[in-house]
Amino acid sequence: MGRHRNSHPTPKMNNFCRSYAETALWSSHDNADESGGEPLDKNYDVSDIAPATLTQMIKDCKDFEEANENDLDETGLSEERLGHNFWLSRNGHGAGFFDDVFGELGDKLQRAAKVYGTVDLYVGDDGRIHG
Repeated sequence: MGRHRNSHPTPKMNNFCRSYAETALWSSHDNADESGGEPLDKNYDVSDIAPATLTQMIKDCKDFEEANENDLDETGLSEERLGHNFWLSRNGHGAGFFDDVFGELGDKLQRAAKVYGTVDLYVGDDGRIHG
């Protein structure tokens, strides 16, 4: 499988959402073999995410940021780190907000992320990443 990088235009995203999408690719695999295959970010980037999936990612990020604005600001973490933690926390990766934000605030953000449910990414027949 060849690299697909920069093959499609992507909508404008803030740093939170871009990091979220990059973490999604980094932590998901292509399932090309029985061991799970390669991490998606080895052969794909954000521009390879299907438009409907990317639109939903952007919506989820925006909703989470707006609903938790004060708590996110209170962490003192960068937008990039917050987006990274949102993906990991919502998908139960055993890492996330509770690793960077200790105490009740970290637990609160962890619970808030879990409300969004899990997302499984896969490579569709069209060669795009879907969720």
